[in-house]
Amino acid sequence: MMRVLIADDNPVSRELVRDILEPNGYEVIEAEDGVAALRKIEEEYPDAVLLDIEMPRLNGYQVIQRLREDPRFADLRVAAFTAYAMKDDREKALAAGFDDYITKPVSPAVLRTLIARLVA
Repeated sequence: MMRVLIADDNPVSRELVRDILEPNGYEVIEAEDGVAALRKIEEEYPDAVLLDIEMPRLNGYQVIQRLREDPRFADLRVAAFTAYAMKDDREKALAAGFDDYITKPVSPAVLRTLIARLVA
């Protein structure tokens, strides 16, 4: 079973991702902030990660920077999961080391397609 970590300080966003992905055969792991995300990534090594940009303690950019600096996570597939929807925001996220970018609110079909692409 493929495992996806959703790191978002909004419990409704985490629940939405869980509700979309679990019926499609994914195990969903949750983290409520950037520090918890790094801990769960080290403990669980998920197949893909959705990282909110604006989180307490460590934001998504700080988390992706730490992941990309650590050789253990060189192949970990990580998408920015954010309410920021401007073209420059996408380019900034990809330049920072994210593999993909998805905006909230997200449709179930778009999220399933993104995750399938990340874990392929």
